[in-house]
Order: sequence, then structure tokens, then C-alpha cells
Amino acid sequence: MFNILIVMTYATASALAAGLIGMLYGLPISQALMMTFIGATICAQFHMSLLRRKDKKRTARDIRMLKAAGLSFQKSLEQTSGKIAEITQIVETRTNENNRKIVAELQMLEGLMREFANRISNKAKEIPAQPKPAALPTPQRSTLNALGDSALLEMVRTSLEQNRVDLYLQPTVSLPQRKLRYYEALSRLRAEDGTVIMPAQYMRIAAPAGLMSVVDNLLLFRCVQVMRRLTQKNREIAIFCNIAGDTLADPEFFPQFLEYMHHNRDLAGRIVFEFAQGALDKAGTAGETNLSYLSGLGFALSLDHVESLALDFAKLKRLGFRHIKVRSATLVGGMSDAKAMVSAQDFKELLARHGLNLIAERVEDEKTVVQLLDLGVDFAQGYLFGEPRAVRDDVLKESPPAERQSGPAAVIPLKRAS
Repeated sequence: MFNILIVMTYATASALAAGLIGMLYGLPISQALMMTFIGATICAQFHMSLLRRKDKKRTARDIRMLKAAGLSFQKSLEQTSGKIAEITQIVETRTNENNRKIVAELQMLEGLMREFANRISNKAKEIPAQPKPAALPTPQRSTLNALGDSALLEMVRTSLEQNRVDLYLQPTVSLPQRKLRYYEALSRLRAEDGTVIMPAQYMRIAAPAGLMSVVDNLLLFRCVQVMRRLTQKNREIAIFCNIAGDTLADPEFFPQFLEYMHHNRDLAGRIVFEFAQGALDKAGTAGETNLSYLSGLGFALSLDHVESLALDFAKLKRLGFRHIKVRSATLVGGMSDAKAMVSAQDFKELLARHGLNLIAERVEDEKTVVQLLDLGVDFAQGYLFGEPRAVRDDVLKESPPAERQSGPAAVIPLKRAS
């Protein structure tokens, strides 16, 4: 189309020039037209030749640019492939490191069980072994409570020796969204016939016999293994791992515990160690030094079983405590009985000034949730959001306990590691 316009332009110029030449020189119009037409054709051809040359240069430039872009893309692709290979190698290396850690943890666990007979307290050894209790009828809890201390201790010892210690997880959620934020790890012992021995039952017997450090040791290994699996799914989740007061004061176990956590500092921020208020009150200088060393490794601490709110919050912060669990009933109506220095409305702000998070526990109904929201509570735990669920294997599935149907016999299904 553009070439036609050029030809028409030159043709028009040729006609005008022919008329002008005819008038000036008196030539016949046909001869003048022929002369000017030939000249116009030559000019048009020259003009179009220049345009074609310009187009060729532009096309050559575009081809060079495309080749350069292709080379740049190929170079970027090679660099990306190299980075992917590097990342793959890093992931494989870290996976192998985690697998080696898990194997080492299992070996330590086996060693713990082999040494169990040597580490058991003299008091437990002196108690004569009782015949194995018969199969327990339901209800199990009341039947266990009816057992004598010697029979129950023998059941606890047998459960520990045979590694029948189960890990249970209970969710802690954020308010008001009710989004899963933490798990609390709880241990349950299992008798030979499958009867579940609750903490309130076995701690009464295990603590005087010096067996709580064994229970806590087993619980710790379970928490570390599960936490490594959980972080592959969600790095925002943390596990609260309970440590008994007797374990904190155990001069044999706790130094080993600190050394073990020193080699697992990569889990700092993902495992929170929880101590009862009574254990902290009895910790003494040595216990507080241990707590400070543990928090110095990067592990946060949590205080639970809080009976009195007349606390030294500055000291708690200095020791490394970052969370305090208070019963919901205390927050909504028992602050004065708990010797709180401020009202429930101001308690959360008081904790925040000392870098402490408030977690309301034992929340069992919606009315309590509304009351906690009025007090500005950010985190809550209780049967309303999910009961403790047993962990039966190594790798947690996607759905958390808080999102599943509740029930005392519910189990968190886990996949077995290859």
C-alpha cells in the first residue's frame, strides 16, 4: 500500500512537470509526459530501494536482538538449572542430616531403655514386684485408682521398661480466629492390657520413686521427632513440652538434657519447655541457672499449673519465660483468689510489658470464649478446641486435632517414615 502511494505521488509530479515543460519549451504533451514519466519511475525505484535497504537493516537489527535475547535466555536457563541442582543438593544434605539426627535420637532412646534398670531409684528397687494385675474392667480410671500403690508402681515400671509411653497432642488456638498456633505434648503410660494410665495417676507414684526423669526423657525424644516432621508441613507450629519439677532437680538427667538440647539448637523457637509454678518455686539457684542456660540456647519457657498470680514477672522474663498458662476460671472470676495484683482486664497488659504471652487453659464452652475475648486474651486451650490426641507414628498428616471430630479415643494418624 505504501509503495502504491509512492508511485502515485511520483506520477502526479510527473504529470505536473510534463505540463510545465510543454508550456516552457513548446514540446508536445505526449513527449513531455514520456520524459517526465521515465524520470519519475527512476526516482520512485530509487526511493523504494532506499526503503527496502532500511527495512533490511531494521530486520537484521531485530534478528541480532532476538539472537542476543536467545543467548541471554539460554544463559539464564543454565544458571537456573545450576541453582536448582544446588538447592536440590542442599535439601538432600539437610534431609540426610535430619535423618541422621533421627537415627541418633532413636539410638539414644534405645540406650536409655537399656540403662533403665541401672538408673531406676533405690526406692523403686526395694519395693517387691507384685503379680501382674488382671485385666482391668471399665471404667479404667476408677479401677486404677483402686489399685494399691505397689501394684500401680509395678504397672508403671513395666510400662516404662517396655517403652509403652504414648505422646498426646492438644492444640492451642489464637482468638478470635481459632487458628492452630501450638500443640501441648502430654504423655500417657499404657498398661499391658491397653489401659491408659493418666499423668495424675502415674505421677503420684512415679515421682517418689524417682521415675519422672525417665518419663520426661521419653517425652522429650517424642517431641523432637514429631517436631522435625511438623516443621516440614508448617514452620509456624511449636510444641509445648512438659518437664516435671523432679526432672529439673535431677542432677544426673538435667545436665544430659541441656547437652542434648545444645546439639539441637535448630529446634529453638519450635519447642517450648513448660514447667509448673510449684517446680519453679522449688528450683533454687541451681535450677534457675539451668533454666537460664536453656533459654540462652534460644528455647522459650512456659509456666503452667499457676495457683498464685503474685508473680515476679521481671524474674520470669530474666529466666527466659515467654508464656504463662492460666485457667480460664481464674481469669473470668478468680483473680482475687489467685492473689493477682491487677484486675483481669489489665492482666494481659501487665504480662505484655514483661514480654509474656497469656494462654487461657481449660476452656470448655462458648460462653467462656466470649468472656476471654472481652479480656483481650489472644490464645486459648481446652476441650472446646480439641482434646489430647494420641500420636501413633512419625509424620503428622495435614489436618490438626482442632479441626477434627473430638473424642477420647481419637488418634492422630501418622505415616511411617521410610
